[in-house]
Amino acid sequence: MKKTDWTRTISRLKTIIPKFRKIRVAVVGDLMLDRYLCGSARRLSPEAPVSVVDFESQSDFLGGAGNVAANLAALGVQVKLYSVVGGVPTGTSKRVSDDQAGVALRACFRRSRITDRQVFPDPHRITTVKTRVIARHQQIVRIDHERRDPLLPGTEETLFRMLVGSMREFDALLLSDYDKGLISDSFADRVLHACHRYEIPVFVKPKTSRLLAYPGSRAVVCNANEASTYVNRELSDEKAVEEAGRALLARFGCAAVVITRREKGMSLFEESAPRYLNIPATSFEVTYDRVGQTAVDNATSGRQVYDVTGAGDTVLSVLSATVAAGGNFVEAAFLANVGAGVVVRKLGTATVSPAELAAALDEVHLNRA
Repeated sequence: MKKTDWTRTISRLKTIIPKFRKIRVAVVGDLMLDRYLCGSARRLSPEAPVSVVDFESQSDFLGGAGNVAANLAALGVQVKLYSVVGGVPTGTSKRVSDDQAGVALRACFRRSRITDRQVFPDPHRITTVKTRVIARHQQIVRIDHERRDPLLPGTEETLFRMLVGSMREFDALLLSDYDKGLISDSFADRVLHACHRYEIPVFVKPKTSRLLAYPGSRAVVCNANEASTYVNRELSDEKAVEEAGRALLARFGCAAVVITRREKGMSLFEESAPRYLNIPATSFEVTYDRVGQTAVDNATSGRQVYDVTGAGDTVLSVLSATVAAGGNFVEAAFLANVGAGVVVRKLGTATVSPAELAAALDEVHLNRA
């Protein structure tokens, strides 16, 4: 692992964060609605040995590619989201409107100030919904309502043409693949070829079902479990992590690979660097009573992460924005790690603001001084 002057890195990142508002980014990927049903559980059901949850509140958040876009928007980045929601026919005409979950997603777009003009309903699909039931500050169960059918050829072509028509506008493009059918091997290949033609860097959050679908991307972000699956070996020690990172650089043909490792932080591998870099975690111990709330006050390092919902989306967003704003991969990975540390303090799908990033950098600097 190489050594880095973190004081200099933090100082430079303070100058990069304000540049986010000038960055224009496209996000392409699977949309989903993250829904939280919260209540109290004080008794067992007479029907089965399970808790009875008395409903108290419901909260909806952007998930999947929507959370990536929300993270970018929270950073001040100008973002356009390209995706598909479920649709239902309207009357006897050929018009199609959003399904119920799609309507809820639109409300989340408005709340996050994200334009949804490039998101259109498809009557052959349903909007993915992940419903988490929370009681006693714990997640009781998660219910997934989804189908993983690939897009119809006509739908894929419409989406691709919309994207290519605006390609010259972008400083970066993010592929957020949640394996719900929107990103196929052929679609990923077409998008990457178009980006190469326009010299737009591509940042990818892949799925294990596609091992060779992102050739020539600028960076690939995956978690330790995904990396282990890609290379078909356990990442039981630092040597195994290093071998996996080098193997993934070659497999994806990308400039950098970031492996997120929960309480162990993240590891950065660069094609141009002979040694890899490990960045320690900055996180908080928190519980589910903080769903969607702001960060707690006191920072620490390397403590257990209780909720990593959407943390990978934050890493992808902050990493790409930092590189697009002129940062190198070491700076981008460091800031992405700090951003993830902020997000896991807020239970539920959440985002990080420039002010929170700057404050977290100050905390890290004090802790390492």
